[in-house]
Amino acid sequence: MHPKLLRLAQTEVERVLAQLPETVRDAALECFISYEDAADESDETLADLLGLFEGFSRLDPEPAGPSEMPRVRLFLDNLWLYTEEDERTYRDEVRITYLHELGHYLGWGEEEVEALGLG
Repeated sequence: MHPKLLRLAQTEVERVLAQLPETVRDAALECFISYEDAADESDETLADLLGLFEGFSRLDPEPAGPSEMPRVRLFLDNLWLYTEEDERTYRDEVRITYLHELGHYLGWGEEEVEALGLG
């Protein structure tokens, strides 16, 4: 993993978390964040993804076990390429992608996420 991309992404997510209302921030901290190089290119549905939410949302009934733990996956290489290797645009896209995937954890559908400008 490229250390600079990881540092920029982690710093941006920390900045986002600090700006969220306390109740939303508390909920966000329940969801694991995974920083990964790139999505699995052998799976064409994942190859171009910038981020992905996996697991149960806060609106789902309590999960049966740890395999269902919620997580937001951020694909740093994909984000870097998508932003044409521009650092400022990369930080902006990390923020947008993180908030988009976090919205799914909070139980928002695609329409609600899009309406908030996080699409």
